[in-house]
Amino acid sequence: MQITVLTVPDCPNGPVIEERITAALSGRDAKVERVEVREQDDAARWGMTGSPTVLIDGVDPFAPAGAVPSVSCRIYRDADGAADGAPSVEELRQALAGAASAVGTASEDCCDADVLDVIGRGGRGRLAPAEGGLRAVHQAVLRHFADTGRPPAAADLEPVASTAGRTAQDVLAELAREDFLTLEEAGQIRAAYPFSAVPTPHRVRIAGGTEVWSMCAVDALGIAAMLGRDTVISSQDPVTGAPVTVTSVNGATQWEPRGAVVFIGRRDGSGPAAALCCDALNFFAGEASARTWAKEHPDVPGHIVAQDEAEDIGRQTFGPLLPS
Repeated sequence: MQITVLTVPDCPNGPVIEERITAALSGRDAKVERVEVREQDDAARWGMTGSPTVLIDGVDPFAPAGAVPSVSCRIYRDADGAADGAPSVEELRQALAGAASAVGTASEDCCDADVLDVIGRGGRGRLAPAEGGLRAVHQAVLRHFADTGRPPAAADLEPVASTAGRTAQDVLAELAREDFLTLEEAGQIRAAYPFSAVPTPHRVRIAGGTEVWSMCAVDALGIAAMLGRDTVISSQDPVTGAPVTVTSVNGATQWEPRGAVVFIGRRDGSGPAAALCCDALNFFAGEASARTWAKEHPDVPGHIVAQDEAEDIGRQTFGPLLPS
């Protein structure tokens, strides 16, 4: 268990809350660290809503509804309304017990392959079958997106589909049924993982000048591997609004901020990834805001992954789609 105490410099209640945390732990194993926060932007990044703020595995269990980031002093109130500069030992003990219980539940759910299908299509991946012109048309769609930033029209795909004795619209409809892409009611391409024809929180600039929208964080990370080209991903933390940038040059990546992570989640039910997963796979500026988002979305089972793991998932998912 990770406990982080966030304070402004020289906060008189910093030592108080640390003493109470020690008493509440009663000898249980936990890593406790104290972080001094001086700037409003840092308060927003950490999720500090006044000094002191205590985070248990990145979550503030005492955060009141509507609380906003702040470097001001924080007042806590007990059940009788009495003010204090820190939670009581008993309140901390209850919060620690609740966090331990939540971790146990999450670890069972998040490791269930039936709950999270990151690679897509029940683990079968996103490489379309070669039969019936599916792969050829799918690859033509992806290349058109990469070259222009837009989806092709069905007419643009007719020469490719005709080599399999089919119409482009027929092949696109089958690709949509198998969740390789999604279509508008009128039959236009709305998305072809990893690309989106409509704006999303994830913008990707491809070497050469093309800019595209990606369906989710993992999709954005997979574009460089799929195309074998440098990319710059521009996204933002959905909790704090802080920018997140991932630059890929010659296969090496640089994340900003350095503590950024990805949350991978999936709603229960059946349907295309666009409906169940894509808005639940996001970049976060740090673990604290990712945990806040997860707490606010209990209907989305998932887990936080580090940068290397997120990049690896993107490569596995999209690297095989286009031949070099």
